[in-house]
Amino acid sequence: MKRLKITNDHGWTPRKLRKQERKIKNALLRQRVMAVRLVMEGYLGKEAASMVNVCQQTVSHYVSLFNEGGLELLLHRDFAPGREPFLTEEQQEDIKQLVLTTPPAELGWDIASAWNTNVLQSYVQTHYGVSLSREALRKLLHRKGLSWTRPTYTLAKGDPDRQKRFEKQMDLIKKKLDHKRDGRCRPLVHR
Repeated sequence: MKRLKITNDHGWTPRKLRKQERKIKNALLRQRVMAVRLVMEGYLGKEAASMVNVCQQTVSHYVSLFNEGGLELLLHRDFAPGREPFLTEEQQEDIKQLVLTTPPAELGWDIASAWNTNVLQSYVQTHYGVSLSREALRKLLHRKGLSWTRPTYTLAKGDPDRQKRFEKQMDLIKKKLDHKRDGRCRPLVHR
């Protein structure tokens, strides 16, 4: 097999590529840049391949991508589009708005005061004719920026004056802690 060559460096030097490697968080993309840099530094394709732990053909592919379109093409990755979702984007947005604005009791679900995946699963089945698992619904809501929260309770017999005094005391304590963290008040050090 003939020696791999960088035919068009697109203004990149091995030193610049090394700096770029350090900036890349994704390990697979960093591996691509490293392979090209090693070839640019004069290593053989099989040597670069063993150093970055890929096969020689992969290094050859990386070099050809870099020669063709520079670092931009080397770092570009296409992903498969995936399966079509069961619910359209509009239906998903409707579900989000439903969860945010309407309690289940208003829609005739007398058993629940707040949405949960069981109730939402039944709602999606009856209104859209789509059967989704509870986990799929949880992931859908998460993608839409929603998360499950536990309802908070208010003590019916709680004294509002005592609660306000407690809140003021907590604010004072927080301010004192912030004051100490700012460095204005230094703790004693025993030597």
